[in-house]
Amino acid sequence: MNKYELAVVVSAKIEDEERAAIVDKCKALVERFGGTITEVDDWGKKRLAYEVQKMKEAFYYFIRFDAESTVPAEIESRIRIMDNVIRYLIVKQDEA
Repeated sequence: MNKYELAVVVSAKIEDEERAAIVDKCKALVERFGGTITEVDDWGKKRLAYEVQKMKEAFYYFIRFDAESTVPAEIESRIRIMDNVIRYLIVKQDEA
C-alpha cells in the first residue's frame, strides 16, 4: 500500500450542498477502488493563482489515502469528467 494525496479544486459558483456532494463522490471513488481514506483537509475558499474558467476563487480539498499503485489512475479517469471540478492532482507521498 502506498500513501497518496488527492487535491481537488472545486468551483466557488455552486451551492454548499453541491460542493459537499462532489467531495463525497471523490471520497467514494477512493473507497470504491480499494483505497483507505486517512484524512480529509478542507482549506476553504482561496484565491486562484490565475483565472480559470473566468473564476478567481475556488474551494480547495485535500484527501489523503492509502491504496495500491493502480488506484490513482482509476480515480483520475473518473474525476477528469466531473462537473465543477476545476483542477485535481494525485501525488504519491514519501514514506520518510
